[in-house]
Amino acid sequence: MKNKFEMKDYYKFYDLVAIINLLRAPDGCPWDAEQTHESIKKNLIEETYEVIEAINKANNVMLCEELGDLLMQIVFHAQMETENEEFNIDDVADGVCKKLIERHPHIFGDTDVNAVSEVLYNWEAIKRKTKGHSTIGQSMLSVPKELPALMRSVKIQKKAADYGFDWPDISGAMQKLDEEVVELKQAIAEKNAENMQEEFGDVLFSAVNISRFLHLDPEETLTEAADKFIKRFVVVEELAAKEGIDMKSAGLEKLNLLWDIAKLRKE
Repeated sequence: MKNKFEMKDYYKFYDLVAIINLLRAPDGCPWDAEQTHESIKKNLIEETYEVIEAINKANNVMLCEELGDLLMQIVFHAQMETENEEFNIDDVADGVCKKLIERHPHIFGDTDVNAVSEVLYNWEAIKRKTKGHSTIGQSMLSVPKELPALMRSVKIQKKAADYGFDWPDISGAMQKLDEEVVELKQAIAEKNAENMQEEFGDVLFSAVNISRFLHLDPEETLTEAADKFIKRFVVVEELAAKEGIDMKSAGLEKLNLLWDIAKLRKE
């Protein structure tokens, strides 16, 4: 073995740190050694979604594995900064521990809370204070643009709602969606590409607002809608093949008939 590393039957957290250190060392793995934050940032996203997949499948074996892959990405990024003498994995842990203690004054301090809503309110208030946000606009601007657009929209809308900028009930949100659809239709009729993009964005943003009133996650509901579409399309393909129908030349009317049959099938 080129590097001195103790082989074990069971490894713990700092064994992972040591392995990443060895892989990044001058006599380690060439691929690992040449990686940067930028080059592997997509890996972090992919591993996060694979954790979500494991949760959705309620597969604990898969979840344990995928959490490990995600943890490896975190240790990898921390190792790069250890090499730069900027911070290390202990600094990462120290920062999040201090943040958790600060934002849970009802556990680590003398603050009393009677409901989850009070916990969340205190969390946001402390967060704004520590980040130096004196306005809600500043708080909105701090929501990363890198988030999925639907998720980012929900976060922005919640911040506005927390300060009273919200419809009293879902009827106002529904009316706003209707208005935005009319404006989108007008942009389409005028064949104004710039306006079409803007108005379509407004339609999506308004639809997200409705999901918030319904206590639905727009990311999850859109994923479910896409899954439902795929399932029905597969049935349409099967029906078309059974009846000898060429889907490309069949025409929309005939395909819609097959689609209606597919809708009657159990999901």
